[in-house]
Amino acid sequence: MQLEALLEKYFGYTSFRPGQKEVIEQILMGNDVLALLPTGMGKSLCYQLPGYIFNKPVLIISPLLSLMQDQVDQLKQFKEKRVVALNSFLNAHQKRNVVQALHHYRFIFISPEMLMQQQVLQKLNTMELSLIVVDEAHCISQWGFDFRPDYLRIGEVVGNDNRPPILALSATATDKVVGDIKDYLKMKEPFEYIHSVDRPNIHLTKFMFYDREDKIDWILRHTTETEGPGIIYTQSRTKTEMISEKMLQAGLSAAAYHGGKDTLDRQFIQQQFINGSLEWIVATNAFGMGVHKQNVRQVIHESIPSNMANYMQEIGRAGRDGKDAVAILLYAEGDEDFARFIGIDELPNEVHIEIYDNYKVRNEPPSNMINNGEISETGFRVLNYWMNQLSTNEVKNVLQNMKNEKLQEVNEVMRIVKTSQCMRKMLVQYFGQNLEKNPDNCCSACGISLQEIINPRQQVELGHDEMSWQKRIEKLLIGNL
Repeated sequence: MQLEALLEKYFGYTSFRPGQKEVIEQILMGNDVLALLPTGMGKSLCYQLPGYIFNKPVLIISPLLSLMQDQVDQLKQFKEKRVVALNSFLNAHQKRNVVQALHHYRFIFISPEMLMQQQVLQKLNTMELSLIVVDEAHCISQWGFDFRPDYLRIGEVVGNDNRPPILALSATATDKVVGDIKDYLKMKEPFEYIHSVDRPNIHLTKFMFYDREDKIDWILRHTTETEGPGIIYTQSRTKTEMISEKMLQAGLSAAAYHGGKDTLDRQFIQQQFINGSLEWIVATNAFGMGVHKQNVRQVIHESIPSNMANYMQEIGRAGRDGKDAVAILLYAEGDEDFARFIGIDELPNEVHIEIYDNYKVRNEPPSNMINNGEISETGFRVLNYWMNQLSTNEVKNVLQNMKNEKLQEVNEVMRIVKTSQCMRKMLVQYFGQNLEKNPDNCCSACGISLQEIINPRQQVELGHDEMSWQKRIEKLLIGNL
């Protein structure tokens, strides 16, 4: 049966999007594949259809709980019952039952950290997998070295001689990141499909401010005058709460989203945004990956991101329906200093290395550094990984190089901020590609009219029977006095 016929049989689609068929054909031939497809181009189909053709379990290594849950829900909408997410949402009893029955599932979603657990590895080693997928594979390079080192171990635990093909998927990656993906996954001469990172329907603009507080005033004025849905990114959890509260007071439906919130709260907020109950999300970069909302019209960066890859990923959440959307970057003098601080804040330093060595000399577990408040949990994960890979002096060099790279990444973002040249051209060139054509309303440098892209906010007059909830409460309170 031809691939198009199988596509219609299992998913109801009559044709492939660019790149999907080429990637699937290579997987069916048993080849490793690295595919860079922009957000909204249907990356997940590249492993879902082979899963039905092979009819053996597909292992999908995924970075975030929300992303896993979104993919699970998506497959269940297509009547797939043999799908599971093996993650921290499961209690010990549920996890044990899922691991024991793992061979019965068609699609198995798992985090790199869960993959490293001994009982999970033992079970997977008894199974015949049809495909290993690393979703959002850029995380190997962007997160593996300094945030989640278990990403660097994936190739070690799945890279045996008898393994099935590996499919690495991402929306964006520089040449360096592509190299890291291939090296750390131990890919064997992978077929590469690299689509242009440019999204012509996302129009780019930026605004400069003397004072950071002026940015907040601008956001409030802008969001009360223009339509969403939209995402506002900031690098401070406190600021997400403050901005969302001000937006609520202005009569906008908004919520804050950050890693400090309870998992269920984050899920609830995300679902409200997806179904349209919330118009605006004010978030740290914890929000967005795997959020399949097609009609995001605006992405606003209240503070500059720490690197170009994050910026590209975040603005890529706009306009997934192919319609016009806008990405707005706000900058005030000194923003880059905070971005640099965020970039290197949790990196271990030479003092941490000495403390680690002292614990080893005393035959005490170095993990006590966390309990004694000498290092963050994230910092320890990074330090522990490298201390078990290299000599002490080599670790010092690695950590210093990582710090230098983080600082350089902020400098790359500042080039976009300060340039008088085409923002789109600079973005595309950063990822090693050339811009073929500038769309209308391209960017600040080329000329842009927000009024032609974003609709004005519709002011709704409430009748007597449609008074706002604030007015209803006020009337009830006054009536009870």
